[in-house]
Amino acid sequence: MKKTLKILGILMGAIVLIVLFGAATIQFSGIPSYETNPPSLTVEPDSALIAEGKRLATLVCNHCHQAPSGKLEGKFMSDIPAEFGKVWAPNITQFPQSRLAPYTDGELAFLLRTGIKRDGKYAPPWMPKFPHLSDEDLHSIIAYLRSDARELQPSEKVQPAPQPSFLVKLLCRIAFKPLPYPDKTIEAPPITDKVAYGRYLVTSKIDCYSCHSEDFKTMNIEEPEKSGGYLGGGNPMLSPEDGKTVVYSANLTMDKETGIGNWTEEEFIKAVRFGQRPDGKPLRQPMIPFSALSGEEVSAIWAYLKTAPPIRNEVARNWGE
Repeated sequence: MKKTLKILGILMGAIVLIVLFGAATIQFSGIPSYETNPPSLTVEPDSALIAEGKRLATLVCNHCHQAPSGKLEGKFMSDIPAEFGKVWAPNITQFPQSRLAPYTDGELAFLLRTGIKRDGKYAPPWMPKFPHLSDEDLHSIIAYLRSDARELQPSEKVQPAPQPSFLVKLLCRIAFKPLPYPDKTIEAPPITDKVAYGRYLVTSKIDCYSCHSEDFKTMNIEEPEKSGGYLGGGNPMLSPEDGKTVVYSANLTMDKETGIGNWTEEEFIKAVRFGQRPDGKPLRQPMIPFSALSGEEVSAIWAYLKTAPPIRNEVARNWGE
């Protein structure tokens, strides 16, 4: 009996050592790196492409990269969940030493599609990936970032390097992996196909689903509809107003008791474009007004949401108080 207990003790000790060694390896090796294979791409900018890129940046990029100065010189991201560590969005102005400066058009496209930086490092989950974005919309972002827009004029501001937590380092090894670079052209549906275009906005262009599903840790970037609690809300986020208060994303499904099933299309458009609830009160950050979206685009989102399976999920309503 004593011999058996001794053997079990040795085995348990070995398992503990293996676990500790694995945890130490993850902690000190950091975010994993991968092979880079950017496409040969040169975006030919024109005024229409730059204008759409600027609009898309307003909707998606500026929330993280735009500082109080108005320039895209980065800032501390106070609304990143504390369990992810501390994160500073980098300077992406046209300053020669900015994070963006050395990237070719192909390397930028590769980063935005796959999540792999030019040095091979994987961009953690707080950096959005756009595997389903249309080629035209992708090129518009690149064209805009190369433009002479005021907010992109050189800034010498250097942001601290992010401090990812152990959880992020672990997730980047077991859950979040680089996405494949598309091997064919991606085109957006026509806006006249409201449901299809609404789905494109929700899953590919604006990525509404990432905040409005159950948790960033269970989102499925490659197949958004397979994300945990898809569009059912409840994702805990920190309010950028104080960096402390937890705000839960709203349930965007048509469940009449816990979602938006009793809303009208007009009420939804006002909420998305102007940040106003049906009762007239303002929505709380991190939900911001998406005024750069047209009424036609928000109407398409509404048409798509009406097709999504309703989820009964009673979300704490401090998101709108």
